[in-house]
Amino acid sequence: MNLPSRARNGLNGVARELLRQPTVEKPRRQWVDDVVAWCHQHDIDLATRINGKTLRFDTALLAQINDVLESARLAPLGRSLSGLASSAQAKEGVEEDKATRESPRARRVLVSFPPQPVTGLASETRAIRDVDVLGLKLSAFSALIQVENLDSFYEFSPDISALHGYTNPLVVYRGDSHYGGGFALLAEAWRKTHRPHIYAGDFDVKGVTLALDSGATHLLLPEIEWLTQHATPLHQLAGQLPYQRRLRQLHASLSPQHPLRPYLTLLEKQRGLKQQWFEGDVVAVGFG
Repeated sequence: MNLPSRARNGLNGVARELLRQPTVEKPRRQWVDDVVAWCHQHDIDLATRINGKTLRFDTALLAQINDVLESARLAPLGRSLSGLASSAQAKEGVEEDKATRESPRARRVLVSFPPQPVTGLASETRAIRDVDVLGLKLSAFSALIQVENLDSFYEFSPDISALHGYTNPLVVYRGDSHYGGGFALLAEAWRKTHRPHIYAGDFDVKGVTLALDSGATHLLLPEIEWLTQHATPLHQLAGQLPYQRRLRQLHASLSPQHPLRPYLTLLEKQRGLKQQWFEGDVVAVGFG
């Protein structure tokens, strides 16, 4: 029987208290009863330490518990499995805590790099790689390009006039249930670089709101003259109405000459356009 996680957490707290005093007495709450049941199962005699209301802990009892954990190849007290990936948990012993383990994709993002020839693989326009956020050297990139839609991400090339001023931009998929957590880590780290973060996604109320929430500094959009002719109510779903209030507040805060204002005016008229329908030249429109 594995030591229940709440019992392990309680014992870890007791171990810290025992650094300051010789004994610690705990009332018979659920985690304490879990410890009692576990000790009985592993023939640890609680003797005079236990009564109907409390259990008294001392260093000798914790040493017995650790001996059993060690013999069963389980992590000793003081080693929390919470937040560790399965591979890291495996190094602590055979016990696995699936409920609190780190997801295998927690730090992963999809990145689009320039072509990288690989033996046995047909040539690609762009090299798509699943990478660990912590393995990215952010100083090597002059801008972060966040692409909202996966199909657009696979086809996206930074070799466009709107991005010519940026050396080696980092092109990353915004993420979904698989990669969203990794991108959030990247966005937070990128914010500290104070370099441009450009959002390439749907021109609709939700898309612009997602860009704001992710810390984007610019939107990559078709030129306003073209977009005014092609934006349609069909691409601005009624379900996005709750997001309008925030964009109206943004609109009101901008100067009359701000280049983002006509775009927000289109959105207020319930007109939008999905990223896959963009054509022609695009421009990077700043939020600030």
